Amino acid sequence: MKKILHAAVENYAGVPYDFARMHNECGDYSRLITQYSNIRGFTEDICLNFYVPRFPMASKWRTKKHNTTQTVSNNKVPFFKPHNVIEKLYFSLSDIARQKAIQNLIHKEHLNEFDIIHYDGGMDFTRKPKQSLVWKKEGKKIVTCYYGSDLRSRGIIRELDEISDMRITSEYDHLQLMDNLNYVFYPYDTSELPTPVANTTSTIKIVHSPTNRQFKGTNGIISCINTLKKSFPIEFYLLENMPRQQVLDIKKHCDICIDQVGGSQGGTGYGKSGLETLAMEIPTITNMTNEYLQWIPENPFVIANSHKELEEQLVFLIENVDARKKIGLHGKKWVQTYHSFQSVNKRLYSLYEKHNII
Repeated sequence: MKKILHAAVENYAGVPYDFARMHNECGDYSRLITQYSNIRGFTEDICLNFYVPRFPMASKWRTKKHNTTQTVSNNKVPFFKPHNVIEKLYFSLSDIARQKAIQNLIHKEHLNEFDIIHYDGGMDFTRKPKQSLVWKKEGKKIVTCYYGSDLRSRGIIRELDEISDMRITSEYDHLQLMDNLNYVFYPYDTSELPTPVANTTSTIKIVHSPTNRQFKGTNGIISCINTLKKSFPIEFYLLENMPRQQVLDIKKHCDICIDQVGGSQGGTGYGKSGLETLAMEIPTITNMTNEYLQWIPENPFVIANSHKELEEQLVFLIENVDARKKIGLHGKKWVQTYHSFQSVNKRLYSLYEKHNII
């Protein structure tokens, strides 16, 4: 049995917690440490509850950074550096202020006893990766895992990258942005989802639940829906800044999901939201490059790479209930095949062996 620690800035879409659950259910021992509590209600394990400024100016600054993709050189993401002197000073003071709480937690939760450390999001407890350097010297294996904007808008943290024994991602487009990345599907347990409720009305229920409108192409999606409402009975659910359980309770009644189409800086493909709807037998529309489409096995998604294609795919799904059922069943089976805890854990262990983690 291996002891595997996950450390994340926050429990992004519940994925770091799912990785920890996967380890535990597959025979290892794992914990998840997060710095900030998740505002959307995803389950926490141990949270440091560090202060994060959420006043308007701070939120605006974070949004600006998230909406800005790092300038790439030769199609590779650069190393992280503060945007200006003020941000550099903020990170330095923040790192100093957090040291006592971090060391207390390490002692209290016996974190020095773990064998493998996963830094989810590619960041240590602080911007300067002090603790990871200590653990590396003690012989622990260091794994960095990237989920999305952590790599696209922030970049690589040089010191942590240099000591990483293995680098993984669950985002296909990252494979072109960073060297030596290994792809791992998100682990996902479908048993947590509510039972889908069949729609017995003539109104088609369509759902879209973006975490970032610009990344997901939300404005264009809304425009497309408004156009189709002139010809079809559509009820559109735009779910934003809502507790997760409330989102799932609405999704279970829906006929079609739109994950992302025509967004910017958000990559292509799908995330946790798309997995949820696939697993609930809901046809899910997203954008994918031709390379991604050919690479992903038994692709269950309905593909739309432009708003024109989105409109065409929506019309097809609205008018063909049998196609919706067939695509929905395929999606559920696909999630169970490729995203199950057992499948992902098997893949991860093969990478552990390849990179001498175990």
